[in-house]
Amino acid sequence: MATETVAKPRTSARVHVQKFGTFLSGMIMPNIGAFIAWGIITALFIEKGWLPVPQLGGFGETDGKPNIGLVGPMITYLLPLLIGYTGGKMVYDVRGGVVGAIGTMGVIVGAGIPMFIGAMIMGPLGGWTMKKIDMIWDGKIRPGFEMLVNNFSAGIWGALLALLGFYGISPLVTAFSTAAGNFVQFLVHNGLLPLTSIFIEPAKVLFLNNAINHGVLTPLGVQQSLDQGKSILFLLEANPGPGLGLLLAYAFFGRGAAKASAPGAAIIQFLGGIHEIYFPYVLMRPLLILGTIAGGMTGIATLAVTNSGLVAPAAPGSIFAVLAQTSRDSYFGVILSVVLAAAVSFLVSSVILKTTKHSDEDDLGDATARMEAMKGKKSSVASTLAGAGGGVAAGAAAGGRGGVGVLAGPVRNVVFACDAGMGSSAMGASVLRNKIKAAGFPDVKVTNASIANLTDSYDVVVTHQDLTERAKPATSSAVHYSVDNFMSSPRYDEIVELVRESNTERGDSADAGAAHGAHAADAPVDAAPAAAAGTQPAASAAGSSEILARESVVLTGSATTRDAAIDEAGRLLLARGAVDEGYIAAMHEREESVSTYMGSFLAIPHGTNAAKDHIRKSAVSVIRYPEGIDWNGKEVKFVVGVAGINNEHLHILSSIAKVFTNKDQVARLEAATSEDEVLELFGKVNA
Repeated sequence: MATETVAKPRTSARVHVQKFGTFLSGMIMPNIGAFIAWGIITALFIEKGWLPVPQLGGFGETDGKPNIGLVGPMITYLLPLLIGYTGGKMVYDVRGGVVGAIGTMGVIVGAGIPMFIGAMIMGPLGGWTMKKIDMIWDGKIRPGFEMLVNNFSAGIWGALLALLGFYGISPLVTAFSTAAGNFVQFLVHNGLLPLTSIFIEPAKVLFLNNAINHGVLTPLGVQQSLDQGKSILFLLEANPGPGLGLLLAYAFFGRGAAKASAPGAAIIQFLGGIHEIYFPYVLMRPLLILGTIAGGMTGIATLAVTNSGLVAPAAPGSIFAVLAQTSRDSYFGVILSVVLAAAVSFLVSSVILKTTKHSDEDDLGDATARMEAMKGKKSSVASTLAGAGGGVAAGAAAGGRGGVGVLAGPVRNVVFACDAGMGSSAMGASVLRNKIKAAGFPDVKVTNASIANLTDSYDVVVTHQDLTERAKPATSSAVHYSVDNFMSSPRYDEIVELVRESNTERGDSADAGAAHGAHAADAPVDAAPAAAAGTQPAASAAGSSEILARESVVLTGSATTRDAAIDEAGRLLLARGAVDEGYIAAMHEREESVSTYMGSFLAIPHGTNAAKDHIRKSAVSVIRYPEGIDWNGKEVKFVVGVAGINNEHLHILSSIAKVFTNKDQVARLEAATSEDEVLELFGKVNA
């Protein structure tokens, strides 16, 4: 069979700038709360504030000594240090963050002015260089000396970076800040500042604005606000007026799905501050960018004429955030700038919509997909655009669909999440992974995780029905599925179909003949319980290093209730030295929170995520109950106790999942007469 070689496409300059802007935004956005806190304190307590307080605002004297206040130290030290720490942490976790903050301190003291740009340099530089230094002696440190080497290397290198920041980086950044500030002043004094909208508005739609906004405008705006009490620069990009005007034009003069969805999008954009929701409307009619440019220029001109501005960044760009950060003497100018920006954008956009012929109904979905492709990930608000499929839309359906999301591309990343991320989710992920592979999509990644560790980077999220609402906030742009049977849920077939449709529609390979090749997960038929008499064997030293040992397999359990079965499974783990007493209590706590019933007569009790400190080593116990026990109204014949460290137990859980998704093997397990037969069925899990 001939193999076609496809050249890897080159990454465009736009993508590089976008990634750079995203990285800058990643340092600023987590700390916006600190900026807002500083803005509130500034607006209230400085000499020209609403409630002037010398001790807080930093003006006047107390007992003959100048008041330092909160405003100056927060903007000079707190905010740059937070940015430097965040930048270093993004590169090299907490260790990189600490070293990055140390280096940032050198820039702060060397410059004597708020050093946001310096922090954006020193933070990532500290994290990256510390990472490279650690690689030099990685694996070469003698046992017992790790802490000594790690602490002193970070301290010594941090001190050197602080000196570099003080003597080397600080003068350069100061010169750049001065030059950039002078350029902005030149634009203001010559009435040219509104022209920046020619660049800013298209940059927003292309997701290139972060490099400008967070890399230049916010640092310069903060410096200007510190000197003058406010800054116009905070509203160059954040003004919600241009986007509102465009969406209102669509609401009145648009057609099809665009007209129907525009009012809802306007509410999200203007009140919620999520500007990206109007980007697909511009991408449908690129000429409409003229409307947002005209609106942006009008808003900036209004701010310049009225000498208005904000005291701190408005993030997100909601009208509420804008008003909250408005300087005391600027409310009229700021409100007028938003109103006029919206009006001009509405008028220009309306003329374009009325004078050009276009079918909006068919293109909103495609425009949304293009927008998400430019953004580099799914949009958390795209699902609010009626008809915006851009791919396979997951509508809410009775009986298991846990949420609504829009796929910006083929399904590539599926996560099965539970409370602890080591038991139920591992089993469910194994079953689902096998189904997706059997359907002809081996490249689709299926993983498991705890809900606490979820990020908004997955295409599909699968959870127990009692956990779905907890998973949604962290994965708002994913398609959510709720299940109550981990081994043979009908939702799995829906997910397989979603994978097939999303990949097939985009030209990816799919084997339709294998569409339902994973139906081996049907519930097992009831086999006559074996009358094998199994007694609990004594613990043996030979199995102490195995995850599933012979002494942890019981063919006939003594428990008759759910709680007693959990105790029995936990005591086997305790006898192996895998857990302490606290873990058994955590197993009961986990069961009260969310049932560990998996389907196919199987339950896998395990501890909560917080109980990992009670685990000493990975181990699994298996108990069979031939007569069955009541597990929250479900019949359970097999109880598998789980305790795992660093995913060491996932191999055996995968083997167990394969057994319980095959009715013939379940029947063999029910008829087993020895512990060795059980171990053989689960495979060589300890190899």
